[in-house]
Amino acid sequence: MLTPEDARLIDRLHGGFPLVDRPFAAVGAELGWSEERVIERLHQLLAQGVLTRFGPLFQIERAGGQFVLAAIAVPEERFDAVNAVVNSFPEVAHNYRRTHALNMWFVVAAESPAQADSALARIEEAIGLPVLAFPKEQEYFVELRLPALATAAAPGEHHGA
Repeated sequence: MLTPEDARLIDRLHGGFPLVDRPFAAVGAELGWSEERVIERLHQLLAQGVLTRFGPLFQIERAGGQFVLAAIAVPEERFDAVNAVVNSFPEVAHNYRRTHALNMWFVVAAESPAQADSALARIEEAIGLPVLAFPKEQEYFVELRLPALATAAAPGEHHGA
């Protein structure tokens, strides 16, 4: 469960990581926390699966790499197993379930287009299902921020009926 304190941390880190010698100490100072508490909470949020990734986003093509959006039509009875296999690949950056014939969408991030193609082929071979690839043709900047603090219930607060 996301606590209000964890939500404050997530909101603070979303889109504005301090570029200083000790960034976690700087974030901690802003929140009234120690550097160690910031680092420990991030480790715990990652271990609990509340956060699936913590790291920068790069314009990978500027460095010769490639992002590829991919989709799979996964039989419902195999979804969890296929999901686990797809997510086991280090090149998979994000994975989303969709209500659509193509019900699994994920992003492959690789150091080169050839490595992206290789990762997609290895995923397809590992799951035995066709993987449809949609390489980026044009990039648009859309900064979507969904505040975590608004979704974290205060102690004793209940949401829903």
